[in-house]
Amino acid sequence: MHQWAEVRMETGFGLRIRNRYLQRFGTMESQRAISFMLPSPARSRWIALVLAPFLVALTAAPARAQSPALQPADGSEIPGRFQQDRFAIGFWVAPQTSERLDERYAEIANAGFTFVIGLCGGPNPEPAELQLKRCEKYGLKALIHIGANGIASAPDGPAVWGYSVTDEPSQKQFPDLRSTVDAIRKARPGKLAYINLFPNYATKEQLGSPNYDTHVATFVREVRPDVLSMDHYPQFRRDRDGRDAYCENLAVMRRESLRAGIPFWNFFNTMPYGPHTDPTEAQLRWQIYSSLAYGAKGVMYFCYWTPRGDEFPKGGAILTADGRRTRHYDEAQRINARLKHLGTALLHAKSLDVVRIKPQGNGPTALQNSFVESLNDGDYLIGSFQLPDGRRAVLIQNYEFAYSAWPTVAFKAPGSGVLEVSPKTGALEPVQDDSPDMPGLQLSLDAGEARLFVLP
Repeated sequence: MHQWAEVRMETGFGLRIRNRYLQRFGTMESQRAISFMLPSPARSRWIALVLAPFLVALTAAPARAQSPALQPADGSEIPGRFQQDRFAIGFWVAPQTSERLDERYAEIANAGFTFVIGLCGGPNPEPAELQLKRCEKYGLKALIHIGANGIASAPDGPAVWGYSVTDEPSQKQFPDLRSTVDAIRKARPGKLAYINLFPNYATKEQLGSPNYDTHVATFVREVRPDVLSMDHYPQFRRDRDGRDAYCENLAVMRRESLRAGIPFWNFFNTMPYGPHTDPTEAQLRWQIYSSLAYGAKGVMYFCYWTPRGDEFPKGGAILTADGRRTRHYDEAQRINARLKHLGTALLHAKSLDVVRIKPQGNGPTALQNSFVESLNDGDYLIGSFQLPDGRRAVLIQNYEFAYSAWPTVAFKAPGSGVLEVSPKTGALEPVQDDSPDMPGLQLSLDAGEARLFVLP
């Protein structure tokens, strides 16, 4: 990865973060706090302080694709397009060191990540080619930041999954981005031209669009990306619950990705900063499995390596600013080990339906278009999918991040024909009743956890 400050200066994101922060807080102290060039996903949280109270909560109605005619799911109508070959598990901020890099890449792979955005930095970073060889060694893919000279001078090789173009563009940038995306497809067929979008709490001025839905739809139509991506960092506070707004954002990404026949990925929060509390393991699970329920083909942690600067005084990413593991490393390792199997099972599946089952008892109505016949009262998110071989799949997530759940479930299929994707091996196994002495099929779900079932 380029050195942190260098990347921020080249892209100009730091200045925009500073201006937005000052609009909210407007003090000299704030200016000093944000003088460090922050990673672009971090700036989302300040906007959340202003707009979060006005976000409309998700309704119980299922989220469905709105377009009657979808493009081919593999994007084959556009020559040179990127084809995703693995579930994407990545992060923002690669190790900001030039020391013991072989160990650092092994550490990333051992935590279950599948790709790296940028390359490791530090005072004396190694050439990109050497770092890419380490990616090859440990089975990692890389998205390389393209510099001022564009794709012509960007490195290539087996480990290069693609190129990171820009972050959170406004609509006025779309024509130029289309040119860049086309140039990458022409020069490096099959490589990803990666662009990350704003979250749904961005302002009209930031978007350059009348509203968020229009912004995303226009981006897809004008830029024709290979992957749709956004960052959204929900809060998990007693006085501010951002879960429904997070799901609303996922619903927009799902709809537009289905219309275009391309996958979508999203960033989620891993660390304490600003108004955000330090996520528990259950809150990490909740963010990841909610994305999976909406059909995401990739998730990215913000952040892996804690960036230095006044903005993140607590540290607390997966690794500290000096490279020590926090508790989030073991948490990510446990979650990613399961996610790799569930994500792989759904990589080529088509999302058909997403529905929230609320504690007030909307189940009978909400379940009409899902593959679940009945589910006892509780708080759940259910994603329904069509697998490439014609079978159906259902992801059931516990929407609570502080409590476990133990629902009684009936599927729209004979009980003997229902299988579960093992989160430990990825193999299809007969569904185990967690309470065989009770009537009906009983399933145990930890806080924020999800389980994936396959129906004939």
